[in-house]
Amino acid sequence: MTQISFSALSPTKGRGYTLAMLWIKAFHIVFVASWFAGLFYLPRIFVNLAMVPEGSDAERDRLLLMARKLMRFTTILSVPAIALGVWLWWGVGIGWGPGNAWMHAKLAVVVLIMAYHHVCGRLVRQFENNQNTHSHVWYRWFNEIPVVMLVAVVIFVVVKPF
Repeated sequence: MTQISFSALSPTKGRGYTLAMLWIKAFHIVFVASWFAGLFYLPRIFVNLAMVPEGSDAERDRLLLMARKLMRFTTILSVPAIALGVWLWWGVGIGWGPGNAWMHAKLAVVVLIMAYHHVCGRLVRQFENNQNTHSHVWYRWFNEIPVVMLVAVVIFVVVKPF
């Protein structure tokens, strides 16, 4: 059995890939993809909530339950996604040194993703309190924001344009 040494994760060990780093990266990608699945679907629930006719309490309650559960699950998924990303950055050293401005851009987008996630939580609470002020069309546009952010992150990480 191969033993993984956490000292092999040090940025001072050079820029080579270690088995442990590849496992961390793999799980980071899995948790990011799962987090984004929730961020893609939650606003779709908002679209449906905004379209619920007055007096359709059962439909509204069912959609609110779905939104609350998805928000909770999405939040749980965000924690290891962010933690593993921080481990890759600080612990492994990915994105350090000259020629890694792409990492600064990626981190800026990650902060925006976290803000979007927070806004989704606020919107769930607004629906719960009957304080929604947006139309279903607004939520359809709101639903496109995580797509743009994901495209930006993937381009920064894969292409490394700067």
